[in-house]
Amino acid sequence: MAIRVKSFGMEIRPLKTTQELKSLDDAVNDFIAGNGIKRVISVSDASTTDDKGETIGLVRVIAYEE
Repeated sequence: MAIRVKSFGMEIRPLKTTQELKSLDDAVNDFIAGNGIKRVISVSDASTTDDKGETIGLVRVIAYEE
């Protein structure tokens, strides 16, 4: 068994966050289902900010067994 890490990114725009988070969830779930991943070890989210400190994106990282 090998442990792998995959990251996903999503731009966050004002008043569209719910749709963008659903798109990010869908992308991660499609990756898991499409690659036959049976065990996810970890899921982590981190926000990215601009020079004013405003959130402009989200990075989601999953660790899984292959």
